[in-house]
Amino acid sequence: MATTIQISNKLQETLNKRKLSDRETYEEVIQNLIEDTTELNAETKKELEEARAEIKAGKIHTLNQIKAEMK
Repeated sequence: MATTIQISNKLQETLNKRKLSDRETYEEVIQNLIEDTTELNAETKKELEEARAEIKAGKIHTLNQIKAEMK
């Protein structure tokens, strides 16, 4: 079922700037934004898991250690 929504002129301008082509619909633009956010969240979760594993493995350095190595 299709529906109609109201958006401000400013949002419409923003969506227009996000279009990959003139023929792309607002629905496609919004779907792409949702996909990007979902992918980013999954990627971020993976990076957090990797970081936690590195911390557990002791693969961390304090800022002071890094400063000392840089001298």
